[in-house]
Amino acid sequence: MNSSESKPESVTSQKKNIVVLISGSGSNLQAFIEAQKNSGFNGSIKAVISNKEDVYGLERAKQANIPAICIPHKEYSTRERFDLALANAINQYSPDLIILAGFMRILTPDFVKNYKGKLLNIHPSLLPKYPGLHTHRKAIENGDKLHGTTVHFVTEELDGGPLVGQGSTVIQANDSEESLNKRIQTLEHKLYPYIAKLFLSGAISLNEDVVYFENKQLEQVISI
Repeated sequence: MNSSESKPESVTSQKKNIVVLISGSGSNLQAFIEAQKNSGFNGSIKAVISNKEDVYGLERAKQANIPAICIPHKEYSTRERFDLALANAINQYSPDLIILAGFMRILTPDFVKNYKGKLLNIHPSLLPKYPGLHTHRKAIENGDKLHGTTVHFVTEELDGGPLVGQGSTVIQANDSEESLNKRIQTLEHKLYPYIAKLFLSGAISLNEDVVYFENKQLEQVISI
């Protein structure tokens, strides 16, 4: 960190490329837009890509002077063709890290294999609990005491890749899906850029589906 502060020009030239994939309003995208302003965050968002038109996340990107690209998935007859178009767009920016930030698409195995080890996702539950949708509702209905969010590497298994970091909150007796979602989003906006920062610094890596932290196998998820 001290060396980074003493050589700002060198660090700037070494900033790693990030591509962010979205499908909606982009609240996690905004957290990354803010994070990249921090001198300790060794990455720069080179493009934001959405599979849906007219989502606010694209407007967030434009306001931050980041290329905002829409590739409507409905224009492609198969997942494979869409993923090929998506990969072609991503590859223009030579990404070191690809962030799934509310990207509501199931990616094909070939796409995932192509970017394995530099593809991160955040999911609104304490994985392996509650993969898929409606996680807040499930946590409340099942009487869980804790709920949270998880950052994981993406593999071919939906919401099933190796876990990296988690944040949790206590479920209150009067919680609704909406109130719980609000607190979970607050956690996401802290956790996701933090884990990405560690990845960009080289502290976190994936090898043979095993997560390493500072060159040692990660024994338990990083918590905030």
